[in-house]
Amino acid sequence: MLTKRTRWQRAAAAVAAGALPCLAFPAPGLWWFAYVALVPWMLLLRSAPSGRRAALEGWLGGAGFIVAVHHWLLPSLHVFLVPLAALLGLLWIPWALLVRELLGGAPAAGRAGAALVLVPAGWLLSELVRSWQGLGGPWGLLGASQWQVPPALRLASVGGVWLVSLLVVALNCAVVLLIAAPAARAPAVASVAGCAVLTGAVWLWLPRPEVTGALRVAVVQPGVVGGADGAERRFDAEERLTRTLAGAHPDLVVWGESSVGADLAARPDLSRRLGALSAEVGAPLLVNVDARRSDRPGIYKSSLLIGPQGPTGERYDKMRLVPFGEYVPARSVLGWATSVGKAAGEDRMRGAAPVVMELPGGTRVGPLVCFESAFPDMSRHLVREGAAVLVAQSATSTFQESWAPAQHASLAALRAAETGRPVVHATLTGVSAVHGPSGARTGPALPTSAAGAAVYEVPLAGGTTPYVRFGNWPAGAALTVLAVYCAVLGVRAVRSGRPAPEPSGPPARTARG
Repeated sequence: MLTKRTRWQRAAAAVAAGALPCLAFPAPGLWWFAYVALVPWMLLLRSAPSGRRAALEGWLGGAGFIVAVHHWLLPSLHVFLVPLAALLGLLWIPWALLVRELLGGAPAAGRAGAALVLVPAGWLLSELVRSWQGLGGPWGLLGASQWQVPPALRLASVGGVWLVSLLVVALNCAVVLLIAAPAARAPAVASVAGCAVLTGAVWLWLPRPEVTGALRVAVVQPGVVGGADGAERRFDAEERLTRTLAGAHPDLVVWGESSVGADLAARPDLSRRLGALSAEVGAPLLVNVDARRSDRPGIYKSSLLIGPQGPTGERYDKMRLVPFGEYVPARSVLGWATSVGKAAGEDRMRGAAPVVMELPGGTRVGPLVCFESAFPDMSRHLVREGAAVLVAQSATSTFQESWAPAQHASLAALRAAETGRPVVHATLTGVSAVHGPSGARTGPALPTSAAGAAVYEVPLAGGTTPYVRFGNWPAGAALTVLAVYCAVLGVRAVRSGRPAPEPSGPPARTARG
């Protein structure tokens, strides 16, 4: 029986331990820390005296993880981030119960081997559920912390960020066994060796993206422009910077999210200015309009391709909106969030379908808007539809001095590696970056302190990665092993004629003479 003081100490430790993995993500970027970041939390869970206690500490740790990874949302959500984290923290309860059941006590080799498979699968289950757009989307997936590690990016081309998450959790699980379960060190060492062999095999034998050409892409980043007339002054700055590209011979010029603050059908003057810019630099412009449309109700965020004669007719309306930032879920119930933070006063409208645009030279481009670059399935769909280049238009000026710009830019590396296609991440205020088809960065990034225009020689590649071909097969594998485990527990319970017993806690220490 835990004392009241011990219960509070364990609760605080759970929150702190759950928050530790945030250090593996940008801006700290301690990618290597991800391989041990879960160990303190897992050691705490395995020592829980009951399943109920493990569930509580799993919930508290999950809430701590959400707050730590998304702490930069505080200026927008304020105190609302806490109940949101408490809700999402519930997703880690099944994982916590698995940790206690399979790693608690003194696990033998068989139970340890099961833990090395089921505990990562349980973690992936929590990531899959919270990746639903309505719960905030796939931001802060553990595998995403490995965006700058070439072998991890190669693994992402096989099974997406999901496969990387599985292996990172498996390594954490092996470390726990090495520390706390001497009898299970053999399977732990075998797990580490297996992860190394798999990574090495993928690195050595999986064909690399074959470069087939290049596309000169210019990114225009105007920097922070505020004030009541900020939209007009931002347009002027983007126009001025784009003119500097005359003579640079780009094939495409990309502006960031919300780079145009008025519907072009309602503002033909802006449309003419954009057309003149395209003619002057000799390349189409991909801009992003954030405005109320004149041809239908509501506000849309739309990527538009502009040629010398103005809009070409190629248009993509953003489909996946940022919860609270661009719409309020269940507004009739949660509308009060607009009074305590910077939640959207009016819901943006959603687009109907992804769009692949064709440039004058025949290269096909798949646009994504901001938050959408976090979704692996969207970039995969665009590549399957023929996109040779993915372009993510973003704006993170609300979080300019936080970890958010670096975290967002890092996602481009993962989407590039998964699809075998280059990704251009263009923002208003940084970080803007380009990643080649292997996920490696191409040229220098434009930081949050920069305002300017940069031209990148973007390598094009052919072929199809296993992730594009087979999709999120790691999720299917994880769900299958979890279903088999639950079925085995159910069969045992039926055969015994009573409900499955609560997992036993760690054995009590006894003195030996």
